[in-house]
Amino acid sequence: MRYVNPLLTAAVGAALLTLAPMLRAQNRLVPPEAGLAAPAFTHSAAAEWINSPPLTLDSLRGKVVLLDFWTFACWNCYRSFPWLNELEARLHERGLRVIGVHTPEFDHERVRGSVKKKIAQYGLKHPVMMDNDMSYWNAMGNRYWPAFYLIDKQGRLRAHYAGETHAGDAQARRIEFDIEALLAENN
Repeated sequence: MRYVNPLLTAAVGAALLTLAPMLRAQNRLVPPEAGLAAPAFTHSAAAEWINSPPLTLDSLRGKVVLLDFWTFACWNCYRSFPWLNELEARLHERGLRVIGVHTPEFDHERVRGSVKKKIAQYGLKHPVMMDNDMSYWNAMGNRYWPAFYLIDKQGRLRAHYAGETHAGDAQARRIEFDIEALLAENN
């Protein structure tokens, strides 16, 4: 008969109980810092923003913000843009603001002109912050392209999602459900 350590069994069981909500949520991750203020944008020079003058999270108070971390050579990012563009067009008047965070993986992805061409190619109308030094990526503790972070009207992180997203898929429905809930909250 095999010996099973009851302390180890209890520890593994507790860990699984802790992870169960995250595992059930599939790609929807709620970061440990959910509910805390989102880190301030790390880029404030005009040359570091496309489609907008430099923004601050304080200037977006009262709006629900969906951050989209993407990069130049990420096909999963490109395939998510049709859904993202449609979502932005549908919910902008109700207070949703999409902010792109272009965080390059490779040196050739740091060229502003090339990023602008991709933004035009994919019809992105929202502000895009160029995060060439990965400072905002690191401030958010991000690890994925694409990754989406929801920030509520008070500037608090509320949810995080990772992976390619398409209109009508399970992840899009989760994100849109959460956005609707945040839009309905009082300031």
